[in-house]
Amino acid sequence: MDRLLTMDKEQFIAAMQAEFRKALSEVADAVNNAPTGNVICGSEMAVREAMVELQRRAFEKAVQMRIDSTESSFSPSDRRGGQAQGELGAVAAQQPEHQRSHRDAPAALAQCRGRK
Repeated sequence: MDRLLTMDKEQFIAAMQAEFRKALSEVADAVNNAPTGNVICGSEMAVREAMVELQRRAFEKAVQMRIDSTESSFSPSDRRGGQAQGELGAVAAQQPEHQRSHRDAPAALAQCRGRK
């Protein structure tokens, strides 16, 4: 992949509307549930957490949508990246004699950690 394509902004906004409404609902609940005379101190942390979570989800969604838009435009038959599947030839046979069996794994791990 040479570069990421852009995502569709309107699709992103539509996808995030439920998250946005949820965050605003949490803000309203926090402020409404704060004790009278102590609204700021009584709601500040809950509001902050709701907004930080919205920020995290929005950023995560935006990055994922940009990656997805790029991957959806990728064609595996496109020959820019190298040889096509038919041109690669036969895949070398696996050589099981060079692999550990499952029963040997604990001993091999112990040796890697300096144990016997």
